[in-house]
Order: sequence, then C-alpha cells, then structure tokens
Amino acid sequence: MPRIISLLPSGTELVCALGLRDSLVGVSHECDFPHGVGGLPCVTSSIVESGLTPAQIDAAVLAASLEQRPLYSVDVDLLADLQPDLIVTQGVCAVCAVTEETVRTNLSFCALEDAISAPIVSLTGHDWAGIRSDLEELADAVGHRERAITLLGELDRRWDRLAASVPAHRPTLAMLEWPDPPWFGGHWVPEQVAVAGGIDLFGTAGAPSGRLTWRQCLEAEPDYVIGMACGYDLQQNLTHFAAAVAGPLADLRAVQAGRVWAVDANAFFSRPGPRVVDGAELLRRILTGQMVLPERAMCLRGLGREAHGPSTVLACP
Repeated sequence: MPRIISLLPSGTELVCALGLRDSLVGVSHECDFPHGVGGLPCVTSSIVESGLTPAQIDAAVLAASLEQRPLYSVDVDLLADLQPDLIVTQGVCAVCAVTEETVRTNLSFCALEDAISAPIVSLTGHDWAGIRSDLEELADAVGHRERAITLLGELDRRWDRLAASVPAHRPTLAMLEWPDPPWFGGHWVPEQVAVAGGIDLFGTAGAPSGRLTWRQCLEAEPDYVIGMACGYDLQQNLTHFAAAVAGPLADLRAVQAGRVWAVDANAFFSRPGPRVVDGAELLRRILTGQMVLPERAMCLRGLGREAHGPSTVLACP
C-alpha cells in the first residue's frame, strides 16, 4: 500500500474517495474531510496569522504576493520522516493551498541524507473537466483506475441529471468568494451555477476568481447572492455575509426578498473534488425553493434597510 502525503484538502478528499484513506500518512493544516483526517501528522503551515478579519487576510495575502513570498511552508523534516511514496499538491491557486513550486523549493533545502525522491502529483483542474482529469491522474498514480471509473460514473450521472433538467427560468446569481473586499468565484463555480439552472453574473468557467466592488454588485441586481467565502464554513460565512447584507448590500432587491444565502464553501464550492457536484445540487435546491438542510446553507433575512424589528438569520425552505 503506498504511503501518501496530501498537501491540500481537495487532494485528501480525492485520495479518500479512491478508497485510500489508510494510505494517508500526512496532510495539510487545512485538511478536515473526511472525518478523522485532521488527526494525521500535519506537514504544512500558513504564514497568515489566525484570527484576522477578511480585510486583514486580504491585505496579508496581497503583501505576500507583492513580496513574492509563498503563503505556506512545508515541514521538510517531518516530510522526510514520513517517507512518502507519493506527494499530492496543486497548481491552481497559490492562495488556497501549497503549490508544487513551494514543495520543490522547500525540498531543495533538505540535507542530502533527508532528500525525498517521492513523485509529486500536482492537481491542476480549473473546471469540472479538469477535476475529472485530476481524479483520473491520481488514480493512475496509485493504481486505482477501476475505482476512478466507478466514481466518475456516479458523479457524471448526477451532473448530467442536473444538466438535463435546467428550469426554463434561469435567475441571476452573484457568487461571492470573499466578503471584504468582495471577490466573485471563478474556475468551476460558474459551471456549478449553470448546471443548477442559474446565470453567473461575474464569473467565467475555467477562469480565475476576481475582485469586485459593492457598486458593481448593486448595479447588477442579482436575483440571488450566495456567500461562499473560500476557506470558510457555514457559520463563518453567516457571520461575514450578515455584515454585508446589513451594510453595503442592504439595498439589493435580493436582500429584501430573502434571497441571500450563506453556504459551507469548504464543503461545496472551494475545493475541486467530488463535492463540487454536491454544491451544484445544493444550488438547484436553493433556486427551486426546495428544502435545504440548515447544516448545508442558511438564508439571511431581516437584515436590509427595510427590515423591521430585530435582525434575524433563518433557515429557509
């Protein structure tokens, strides 16, 4: 059985989806799914302090980018001690997780006796097709091609079922990937919106996320606003987007109509893995007024300028 180290959450999810949970010997500091993987040895850390506000995190990331400093470091000594047969990293976003370049730079400082020759699989999927390719590449690297074929068949059936039943009316969505300053989601997120039956006002499938202004969002008048800040779970997104709804977004018709939702971005939108399909299915339920489990998404109501009485955050059917 191969010894695998995954340096990003989506890589960990893919490894486990292929039935190789017991092969994982090390993970990143952000790996938290499936349950229990967070107890494995952690081989990465972030240079960004914990407890910062979204605005402070944005400023720290921008400063690191301008100074050409990586946002993450790798514990090379621990990496060597774990003796991996395979290292999984990514080449999509230097902000989201450890890149292959960071890994190789850290490894270059190893002492000769600690040199690590394990192959590196760098996941590079920028869209749904790319996510599928990443799964196939990883499966080939670990000799689990048949499991990948079965898994992809299941995911494709669910994705195609959504695509075949897109409602005639397609509402517009603002998919907000960061709350302060606002960013819109890119890569696979516009595809999730499209297959769910909506129109993404700002993102382009396969293209990176980007900065946005509150004025742009107000002028676009989306039918729905989805708060899906990258790296945040549902409760964190509830907190940050409640502030946006009560402040810069308060005059949106979507706010007054109760069509602003906070979601668990880590589970459904931020990570390029199998749960991207879950995210598309969640959006379909939101857009068609079906019951949504409160642990998956929450509707923000009563926070606009026209609200009366105490502010509330409610689960919506």
